[in-house]
Amino acid sequence: MGVSRGEVAVRVRGGQVKARVAFVLGGGGVLGAHEVGMLRALEEAGVRPDLVVGTSIGALNGVFVAADPDTAVERLTRMWSDDSVRDVLGAHVWARLWTLARSGTHLHSNEPLRRTLDELLKAPRFEELAVPFQCVAACIETAMAHWFSGGPIIPAVLASCAAPGLLPPVRVADRHYFDGGLVHSIPVGRAVALGATTIYVLHVGRIERDLAPPRRPWEVGMVAFEIARRHRFFEEMAALPDGLTVHVLPAGGRPRKAGVDLAQMRYRSTSGIAAHIEGAYRASLRYLDERT
Repeated sequence: MGVSRGEVAVRVRGGQVKARVAFVLGGGGVLGAHEVGMLRALEEAGVRPDLVVGTSIGALNGVFVAADPDTAVERLTRMWSDDSVRDVLGAHVWARLWTLARSGTHLHSNEPLRRTLDELLKAPRFEELAVPFQCVAACIETAMAHWFSGGPIIPAVLASCAAPGLLPPVRVADRHYFDGGLVHSIPVGRAVALGATTIYVLHVGRIERDLAPPRRPWEVGMVAFEIARRHRFFEEMAALPDGLTVHVLPAGGRPRKAGVDLAQMRYRSTSGIAAHIEGAYRASLRYLDERT
């Protein structure tokens, strides 16, 4: 069953515990704009992280928070402008086909994203970040999750964002990596393992509605992938240990019926970015006003 908007899981026993606040940012491509609105709400509510954990687009958003929590929302809003998103995934159809013909594996180069990170991200190494940060990618050779927590940041974030078929696998040292969403769509368990006691989950809105059986051929793979995406998150949420407070921030927008989210097929569409940011901001700010 989907997580209802603003649902919060709270398990606290044994008196007061010194809070270690973690932001957990999930994956979801262009829908990651929702997370910018959530971050804006958290900033206005005065909530700051002691730890940031991200996967896929959540790694991209999260690293800016970890680099400088005071300027993260401003930098992300600039990065999520229509022009910036088009620069990253806006190649003309013939350019995409040419990239696919040359590579045999992907439609887009990751160089525009690399340049964006190099321009906007002022801390080149994990050790230089203001807040501890980790991101995950799927290692091709071992077929396992790999967590990046040290060394150069940009290759790690590119690896976590390397959506199969869209962007190339990223080589780091002697391994190759695909998108972290393949192994952790919303890595709450990692934040728990790292000692977080208060967790804010930032996501792209898909978990707020149930899936429905596919009705068209192209929906079969999408539903199967979405089941795999959500399964680990729901398992981890169901097995939270005592002593935690976990807030799943609402993505906002109109309530949606169960079904397949076709937005993942329109990954280059920038028309809804401003609405995603604003809707998530307003919904999350209301949520935080009511509970904090």
